[in-house]
Amino acid sequence: MKIPRILPFLPAFLACCTSAGDRSPAGFPPVRYPETPTVAKVDTYHGVFVADPYRWLEDDRSAETSRWVDRQNALTESVLAELPARERLRVRLAELWNYSRQSPPVRHGSIYAWSHNDGLQKQDVLCVSREPLREPRVLLDPNGWSADGTVSLGGWSFSRDGRLVAYSISEAGSDWRTIRVRDVETGEDLPDRIDWVKFSAPSWKPDGSGSFYGRFPVPSPGEALVGLNRDMRILFHRIGTDPADDRLVYERPGEPKLTFSAVATEDGRWLVLTTRRGEPYRNTVHVRPLDEDDAPLLPIDDTWEVDLSYVANDGSRLYFVTTAGAPQGRIVAVDAGRPGRENWMEVVPEQADRLRSARMFGDRFLLTYLRDAADRAVLRSRETGEEREIDLPGLGSVSGFGGDRSSPETFFAFRSFTEPDALHRLDLEAGEVRFLSRPRLPFDREGIETRQVFFESRDGTRVPMFLVHRRDVPRDGNRPVYLFGYGGFDISLTPRFDVALIPFLERGGVYAQPSLRGGGEFGEPWHRAGMLAKKQNVFDDFLAAAGWLVASGLTRPERIAIGGRSNGGLLVGAAITQRPDLFGCALPAVGVHDMLRYHRFTIGWSWVGEYGSSDDAEQFRTLHEYSPLHRVRPGTRYPPTLVLTGDHDDRVVPAHSFKFAAALQAAQTGEAPVLLRVESRAGHGGGRPLDRRIEEAADLWAFAFRALGME
Repeated sequence: MKIPRILPFLPAFLACCTSAGDRSPAGFPPVRYPETPTVAKVDTYHGVFVADPYRWLEDDRSAETSRWVDRQNALTESVLAELPARERLRVRLAELWNYSRQSPPVRHGSIYAWSHNDGLQKQDVLCVSREPLREPRVLLDPNGWSADGTVSLGGWSFSRDGRLVAYSISEAGSDWRTIRVRDVETGEDLPDRIDWVKFSAPSWKPDGSGSFYGRFPVPSPGEALVGLNRDMRILFHRIGTDPADDRLVYERPGEPKLTFSAVATEDGRWLVLTTRRGEPYRNTVHVRPLDEDDAPLLPIDDTWEVDLSYVANDGSRLYFVTTAGAPQGRIVAVDAGRPGRENWMEVVPEQADRLRSARMFGDRFLLTYLRDAADRAVLRSRETGEEREIDLPGLGSVSGFGGDRSSPETFFAFRSFTEPDALHRLDLEAGEVRFLSRPRLPFDREGIETRQVFFESRDGTRVPMFLVHRRDVPRDGNRPVYLFGYGGFDISLTPRFDVALIPFLERGGVYAQPSLRGGGEFGEPWHRAGMLAKKQNVFDDFLAAAGWLVASGLTRPERIAIGGRSNGGLLVGAAITQRPDLFGCALPAVGVHDMLRYHRFTIGWSWVGEYGSSDDAEQFRTLHEYSPLHRVRPGTRYPPTLVLTGDHDDRVVPAHSFKFAAALQAAQTGEAPVLLRVESRAGHGGGRPLDRRIEEAADLWAFAFRALGME
């Protein structure tokens, strides 16, 4: 029998009550970390022993974990309270955020709907009117749903005639939702109430009689946060009936790791059912006549070899975006009666740019493409293929383009690093764009410039990166830099406006946003080059970005702060455990740090197609090699680090951040502090009230300013 070998992850039974030196290089006061007990827990993975001394922190409902979190928060607060920039930043951020803003309006029947915020409202409200953006009436105001603003409006879906709206409620940032239905004219809620819905938006039948939705089984008491979300089902709820009697539309017993979405076509002819199992660019699609409940599902494609994303239909001809045979994306027409791939007809061919989204208005496709990580939009005739470029204000991103297929107009928002959402109206017949409104903020947007540079990663891959800074910033090798990244799940980081960045830019900082592999900026190949066994490419790209910033004469390592959220938090954790010498500050938020156990919590199993699983011997070796928690080494000087999470995060459970912070504190040899900030009644980030977001941004920047010597 082969004898298992032990790979140290950190001194498993080390006493963790340690103190820093007299003063950190960045000027932080000395800190004494709370004692973090360890347990003699060792797992065996394919013949390899791996210690997990902080396993007890996975139980976020225990009294012991709660007391530990309270002590960690008290330490963090004591350090942040001594930073004079904190209150000044809070005041400045509140001033900057105090501006009127709204989303692009969308027409539903005879009404238009959009979200709005007067400035410092904790939550956005949903407005409706007979005219877009004029004489609004507040239909949903979540600011009255809780005293602290932590009960939020998760999303909404109007019936086609605009008479009813199904909306979801989220408490404490949870991914779990409660769906209610409101009469738009009276503003009164109907008795209908559906609890425990997750990762699903209602899709109305065109006649407004009810909607399709997906849900997991109701979790057992105490299981809601960490329990596995499996055995999803699609149901139909008829308005005015008891949700307990909702009709089962689809399920796959014995296949608990499948997820489903159902969409009713606009003409009321088909139900389009999409099934996924966590693999990127792989799904199955079936259709069924919408009003024939017992009719068999017709497979559009059930091979698990391609991906299809429904766009629209003309009778039995359905249009899908797919990367099958087109890594950058194309649109194909599929006849429900002859669905074989040999019968697919290409209606929008692949282009050099990545196809980001597609909608259909009349006989035209409205398409958005990514070109070097920035958006462009075109109207394309379905019949002739003639294209008309939509005039956008510059280098940035667009969102919106909602409305029925018969609508003569649609609305969109354009944003850039220095431009908050500016609203525009697009005349779909003429293809003309009319500017509607632009928010006003008290900062010198003209004094800030955006440029895009390209650098080579470790293997020679050419990677783009946006740089944003004041026009008068000197290239003196001493600029403070905030390097932010994501690099995963086919998600593209495009130009975005972030109020929280402005104080950093005003102080002469440089914001850097690279388009890392693993993202979707350059289509399927770019994503696949940063997943599974190739995940290290993402980290190499990020490290190369930092190296370029130094080599270009812009900065030096001790003046680089790095940040990221979720998969981006993993990125930050991997970066500082692989190259702690390359950074002056680390700000990982709600990160995935334990790559050996992530799939055992909530929806984590669905990420196996992206990351791999420690249950597989070969994938275990890859994961163990870069897992931030398992790369922490005692005797290492890690940069000043502020780990952020929420106590109700039921997507990336807070145990990831708890264990990673504990391991870093135990291993830290340098004098720089490692702090943990745990926000109460907060989840993965969605639905947080504005005052909480301002407080977090002030804490984050106060810590970074001190670490980078910006005070």
